[in-house]
Amino acid sequence: MNIRHCIEIYQFLWSLKAHSKQRLAWEDAAQARIARDRAEAKAAAQLEAMLIANPSGQLGRAKLDDDEVLKRSGLL
Repeated sequence: MNIRHCIEIYQFLWSLKAHSKQRLAWEDAAQARIARDRAEAKAAAQLEAMLIANPSGQLGRAKLDDDEVLKRSGLL
């Protein structure tokens, strides 16, 4: 077995390992998308529940992550 053949084997094994790591990254990304969709749906449901619970309209203009309101309150 010459050195070139050894290098080819090493490169092949490395590509298999890289492919398996890429597959894990794809699976992680898919799980992150699912978690983000669930979190967004939960936030929308919570906002809807807040608006239903307070029909006087005090929360009618509520926005999530409103930078101006966060700055005025001193949280940013």
